[in-house]
Amino acid sequence: MFQRDIQIPTDGEGEIVDLTPEVAGAVRESGMTSGLATVFVGGSTAAVTTIEYEPGVLEDLARALNVIAPREIAYAHDRAWGDGNGRSHVRAALVGPSLSVPFRDGRLLLGTWQQVVLLELDIRAARSRRVTVTLTD
Repeated sequence: MFQRDIQIPTDGEGEIVDLTPEVAGAVRESGMTSGLATVFVGGSTAAVTTIEYEPGVLEDLARALNVIAPREIAYAHDRAWGDGNGRSHVRAALVGPSLSVPFRDGRLLLGTWQQVVLLELDIRAARSRRVTVTLTD
């Protein structure tokens, strides 16, 4: 097993960060040739997934998340805690905090247009997210 933490600075809600270079770098650093890379973000207002990292698709994803968990509605979480990020928690729960990607011959087995991304879903301003990459063979 090999494990590496990556600190990712984010600028706030809606930012999508391409993690593919960092995950591929962890595979290279590990010296492992084949196995499974698990990417996990700690916290309940961020998520990890794959997507084609292209402006149109990124805009489409943001719009879809707003349809699923709109900004304009009341959330019980906000009433309870007053922090206004109920939608952030819902969106993160739906997308999920982790993703597994197989690798072989030291390379991630992603599709041609597929990248691993971090979704910053919290309404707060800039912060740093800890993403943990765990490799198993």
